[in-house]
Amino acid sequence: MKKNICVYCGASEGTRSEYKDYAYQLGKTLAEQSRNLVYGGGNRGLMGIIANSVLEHGGEVIGIIPERLVKAETAHKGITQLEIVQDMHQRKARMSELADGFIAMPGGTGTLEELYEVWTGAQIGYHKKPVSLFNISGFYNPMISFLKHSVQEGFIRESFYETLIVTDNPLSLLEQMDNYFPKNLERWVKQ
Repeated sequence: MKKNICVYCGASEGTRSEYKDYAYQLGKTLAEQSRNLVYGGGNRGLMGIIANSVLEHGGEVIGIIPERLVKAETAHKGITQLEIVQDMHQRKARMSELADGFIAMPGGTGTLEELYEVWTGAQIGYHKKPVSLFNISGFYNPMISFLKHSVQEGFIRESFYETLIVTDNPLSLLEQMDNYFPKNLERWVKQ
């Protein structure tokens, strides 16, 4: 079982109530399965909802936040552990170090940047951890179409594309992450 699950998600709630509902549900599921949440340390939007849900259901939450956002008063001060780092680069590195797997929920440019960096890291061989999209209400459908287009155009290998776990069900998502095994990535790490 993947113990520390890193969740990337928006500091906004989005326009659909399903985003909030599923953030709450995922937090509840993590806590019920004795998994720890690793996330960006914020108190707003989907970030705040999932952290509060994990805590409400008896789970542990580790937040990693840069100093600049602490000064902007967006840090969640009620979580199990809050680590303050210098910048976004350190934040991402620390979250990746702590995580056994990664979930991208709906979010903006920061969520997308975090997702692509960690997924690229898997492709190159920096880690062998599962990377997934929690595709609530089809949020990621346009991106999935683009990724498939990139496969067809020869820019993403199909075997690598298939390493990305995509589902809209939190139980299935965590089960697939637990059963994840990286495929055919050796070409990027030959000596």
